[in-house]
Amino acid sequence: MARAQQAARIRHVGVLTGFDDVDLKAFQEELERLGWSEGQNLHIDYRFSPAGTGAEALARELVALGPEVILAQSRPATAALQKATDTIPIVFVFVTDPIGAGLIQSLPHPGGNITGFEVWEPSVAGKWLGMLKQIAPQTTHVGLLGNPKTAAYYDYLLSAATTAASSFGIELIASRIENDASDIERVIKNIVDAPNGSMVVVPDSTTNNNRDLIVALAARNRLPAVYPYRFFVSAGGLMSYGTVNSDEYRQGAIYVDQILRGANPRDLPVQTPTKYETVLNSKTAKNLGLIAPETLLVAADEVIE
Repeated sequence: MARAQQAARIRHVGVLTGFDDVDLKAFQEELERLGWSEGQNLHIDYRFSPAGTGAEALARELVALGPEVILAQSRPATAALQKATDTIPIVFVFVTDPIGAGLIQSLPHPGGNITGFEVWEPSVAGKWLGMLKQIAPQTTHVGLLGNPKTAAYYDYLLSAATTAASSFGIELIASRIENDASDIERVIKNIVDAPNGSMVVVPDSTTNNNRDLIVALAARNRLPAVYPYRFFVSAGGLMSYGTVNSDEYRQGAIYVDQILRGANPRDLPVQTPTKYETVLNSKTAKNLGLIAPETLLVAADEVIE
C-alpha cells in the first residue's frame, strides 16, 4: 500500500517564461521521455511574462504555489525568482553572463539554489560580424539591435562586439530599442542611414516578439542582417547563428528531472552551449542582391530556399 501511494504521488514543477513559444513543447517532451507525465505523476504551473513585464509579481505568485523546482526562461525571469525564493531550486535556460548578473558564484560551483544553462558567450559576437562580412563584404557599420531592459546582457555583448569589430574594419553602432514599433522603426532607420550599414539582432524577448516587424523592416530597407535564432530566418530573415531553442529546453528538463530525483542544484554545474546552428535564407539573399560565398553555404546547417 505504501509503495502504491508513493507511485501515485504527483510532483510539482513551475515554469516562468518570457514568451509562450512552441519550443517549450520540447521541455514537456523531454520530461515525458524521462518518465514524467503531466496529469499522471507531474503537475506543471506556467506563468508567462512577455518582454519581462510583471516578472517579479508572477515569480512571487509561482513561488506561493509551492513547486518543488522551477524552470526559468530568460535572465529577467531568473532574477525575479531569485528575489522570490532562496529555497526552491531554480533551473535557468536562455541566460547570458549568469555570474555577472549575480545569479551564481561560478559555473562549476553555482552555489545557492540556482543552476542551469548559459546560452550566449562573448565569442558569438565575433561570429555574427564575420558572417555579415562574408555575405556583405562592403559592410563598414553594424547596428547592434536590442532592448537593454529585456536583454540585461546587452552591454555585455556590445562590449564583445566592439572588441571584435576592429578586426573586420567595422564601426559598431549601439542600436538600443524600446518595446515599441515606432521606436524600432526609428532605430533601424538610423542603421540604414549609416554608410554600408548592416545589422546584428540581439536575442531577447523584445526582438523575439517583434521579429516579423524587424525582418520586414530589414527587407524593406535592403539591410543585411544576422539573427540569433532560426525562426527569424523562417520569417524571411537573411541568416542566423545561434543555439537550438529546443535543445536548451531539453537540457533544462534533464536538470529538473535530476532535482526531482534528489539532486541539489548547487552540485549541478552551469553548462555552456556545445552546439550552434547556422541557417541561411537563399531567397532573401537574392532579394538583397547578395551572393552567399561557398564557405558560408558549406558551414550552414540549413539553407531555406
